[in-house]
Amino acid sequence: MIRNIPATATAVSLAGGVAGFVSSSFSVSGSSSGRDMATGSSLRSSWLVAAAVLLTTPGVGGAQRVRVEEELEAYPTESVDLRCQFIDGGGLTKLTQVSWIWEPIEGQRDNIAVFHPTYGQSFPNLSFRDRVIFIQGTLENPSIRINDLRMSDAGRYICEYATYPSGNEQGTTNLIMLAKPKNSVKVVTVQAGTKSVVVAHCEAADGKPPASIKWVASVGGNHSTSTTAGAEGTVTVRSEYRLVPTPSDNGREVTCMVSQKTQDQPWVFPVRLSVEYPPTVVSIEGYDNNWYVGRSGATLTCQAKANPEPTTVTWTTMSGSLPDSVVIDGNKLTVRKVDDAVNTTFICEVKNSLGVSRHQVTTVVIEERKRTPGPATGAIIGGIIGSLALIGIIIGIVFFIRKRQEDGEGPPKHKPPPPVKTGSSTEMLNKSDPPMATETAPLSPAELYYETTGGEPVTNLDDDANHPGGGALNGGAPAVSEDSMKYDVNELKEHAADGHQGNDPEAANHEPPAANISRGESFVSAAMYV
Repeated sequence: MIRNIPATATAVSLAGGVAGFVSSSFSVSGSSSGRDMATGSSLRSSWLVAAAVLLTTPGVGGAQRVRVEEELEAYPTESVDLRCQFIDGGGLTKLTQVSWIWEPIEGQRDNIAVFHPTYGQSFPNLSFRDRVIFIQGTLENPSIRINDLRMSDAGRYICEYATYPSGNEQGTTNLIMLAKPKNSVKVVTVQAGTKSVVVAHCEAADGKPPASIKWVASVGGNHSTSTTAGAEGTVTVRSEYRLVPTPSDNGREVTCMVSQKTQDQPWVFPVRLSVEYPPTVVSIEGYDNNWYVGRSGATLTCQAKANPEPTTVTWTTMSGSLPDSVVIDGNKLTVRKVDDAVNTTFICEVKNSLGVSRHQVTTVVIEERKRTPGPATGAIIGGIIGSLALIGIIIGIVFFIRKRQEDGEGPPKHKPPPPVKTGSSTEMLNKSDPPMATETAPLSPAELYYETTGGEPVTNLDDDANHPGGGALNGGAPAVSEDSMKYDVNELKEHAADGHQGNDPEAANHEPPAANISRGESFVSAAMYV
């Protein structure tokens, strides 16, 4: 930011002198009467306003300005440019010299760089001599650069001009040195108890400006923060997390978050609490209520929760000594062969540096092994039964569908009555046989017999969809053999010999069985005797 410096102390003194002169003149004249006093006050105010305008007008009252950046931030080991420029509105001011003055604290002033148009550059302060240079090296722009910055370089830097005739003009830049903090967090190992203690530390050391610390935790607790001033204006911030530790808090996570101006984002570091406690949860596993005589490899395991880890695990029985068939390996007890000697109560004792805890189990030896299907066997059997049932259902459905299809496509369960066709069969026979007699000749017995059958020979063309291959081939009459046909002819001869004629009612009512012609044979009747 550029800051403009108003008129110099000389100009202010001149304005004060003018104001004093005007004030004294009018105060003397105002002692004669009240009316003259009021007039004098009005004139005095007008003179003060005119003097102020005169002194602040560029080129008239000699008001010059030095333009600088108001504040800068920098880091150690880096470089910074301090800019300075003289603004002469009327061009009536003569610049004679420019100096850079460093004020590390209030009241301490050290010249670190001087530029004179005739005598050149000068760096009187030894701590800046090798680190400060003029960027352009002119009176109009005497900006400098400081290299290899240190934390101790923080302070006020004044760009001061020596001018004629107005005197000295100056502008001030405040340089702020920043330092990234060194962040760390550590866990404090504590013992479970009833008092609130510190379980974790978080620190942001040697930072500038000071950092802020927050905690994120899933356990109940609180924290406190303190600060300590360090070298060269740095600050160390420390925070402690406190709670009443319990065994369940061991291994839980707390997170330290550090925020500071020099960091792009908060520094986050999680840690796990360390709470020590004696063995509190001890159990014996492995007994399945099936220790039968002769069983081998029966095992018991002693489990315990403790911090630090248990140092010793001791196995005993109610009688004190272990059976000879028992083998101990750390927290594991193995029975080589079960007998009545292990029909006892086993005790497991766990110990660490903070205490001792124990647990016991009573084993009962039985004569024979209990045979109970395991959950895996039951699941397999259930799966097999379910699969067989599903297969049976599928087969039943398929069989039912096929049965319905077969019932729908088969022949009808009843035989329809034979069709009655009059005249057509006789006409076909008459057309096929040569004329044997005149139209006036009486019908022969054979002709009469044939007409009384009431049937008509049919062919394969008479089959339909409802009677495929099952319809009669001779007008629907019942089937007869060839011998039967011969018998019918002989019977006709006997009738003829007895003198029965075609017009005899009894002969007309007598109907011999109709001939049956199998599929594939001719529908023409056998030869008739006339």
